[in-house]
Amino acid sequence: MNITQILFWFLSVLAIVGAAGVVGSKNPVYSVLWLIVVFFAISGHYILMNAQFLAIVNIIVYAGAIMVLFLFVIMLMNLNADAEPAKNMNLKMAGTIAGMCLMLVFVAALSRSDEMNRVSQMNGGDIGLIGYLGKVLFNDYVIPFEISSVLFLSAMVGAVVIGKKE
Repeated sequence: MNITQILFWFLSVLAIVGAAGVVGSKNPVYSVLWLIVVFFAISGHYILMNAQFLAIVNIIVYAGAIMVLFLFVIMLMNLNADAEPAKNMNLKMAGTIAGMCLMLVFVAALSRSDEMNRVSQMNGGDIGLIGYLGKVLFNDYVIPFEISSVLFLSAMVGAVVIGKKE
């Protein structure tokens, strides 16, 4: 077993433990901190795939800016475990069905992973380089990129409106 495989498995276990910490934590601030651990583990995976730009952007944007925004919103809303209403059985059932649908999507995506692995080059080519990424992002995916920026803006406005006192 070489160092790349050891790092891959370590980062995978770290991401899974962090994701379980996000879901299982009762305190929302601890959930955000666990999510930061997950983002760092994902950035490690990006580095292993020779996508250094994505790793740095993931750390700066998600683990830095977005998580700070989440922490501010959580602290602004002053969430307490006592104030949380009991969940309805229909709501729990809808969440379970939505989770199963997401699992189905993951299984369908992973069923084609061998085909995609043959198409992509690992540790070679120009897949993770900034120039190639910029060309693909602004030529092929400019509309989804702009839509995601509008989505982030609307989420920020929503957070301000929810946190505003009357």
